[in-house]
Amino acid sequence: MNRIKATFDRLKNQGKKALVPFVTAGDPDLETTLAIVRTLEAAGADVIELGIPFSDPMADGPTIQASSERALKQGTTLAAVLGLARKIRLDSEIPIVLMGYYNPVLHYGNRRFAQDAVAAGVDGLLLVDLPSEEADELLQFLRPAGLSLITLLAPTTPPERRAALARQSEGYLYYVSTTGVTGTQAVDPGAIETDVRELIALSPVPVAVGFGISTPRDARNIARFADAVVVGSALVKVIEISSPGERLQRVEEFVRSLREGVDAVD
Repeated sequence: MNRIKATFDRLKNQGKKALVPFVTAGDPDLETTLAIVRTLEAAGADVIELGIPFSDPMADGPTIQASSERALKQGTTLAAVLGLARKIRLDSEIPIVLMGYYNPVLHYGNRRFAQDAVAAGVDGLLLVDLPSEEADELLQFLRPAGLSLITLLAPTTPPERRAALARQSEGYLYYVSTTGVTGTQAVDPGAIETDVRELIALSPVPVAVGFGISTPRDARNIARFADAVVVGSALVKVIEISSPGERLQRVEEFVRSLREGVDAVD
């Protein structure tokens, strides 16, 4: 069974919601990212989203853009990110989702990527710039390999398209809580709750909400109605501003606080 499905099934049986932190692979370097991922899992993360650094991101705000630039300066490539996934998998069964843009995957080669990603222990892929109408050239390799191509939906997605995309979603459905780029606006739970509940009714997989979630209170408010809470920019900022000696402790404290928020749902 796919690790993503197994994790969400377990959480559902426990009456819990998922916490999904995002970190940019290679920021500040791959060795530190490995330590951070282990810390995230110990602090209560259920799924890990690993960002693939890219030189021309469209959906990322300044915090994640800067983290990609730092990772690229360290020479982080898609091959290196797959190598990181292999190291994570040596002592962990936490689901790993790679998140990024299609260009690095296309350059790597779709068939080769699917084979190598599965061999590395990757469970899913989220590409923010690959429309569903153009995804078949990649899906023909991902699906036989058992990799989930995760769908991204925005508040601006038209209702008919939203329903169609929700019904064909895999792994989990990622609902973007705000318009614009990551990390620039605070989430407004009241503005999206109806949309998320409608998607949950349509989708065969859990619905995760991301963008704009930065505090335990945000996490609690979103977890009231969503199946999963995704936190990216706020965590990447903690990594950025922490000194090397205190980084892992700061990451652990922040993620534990988010975990408490997610679990505080009435």
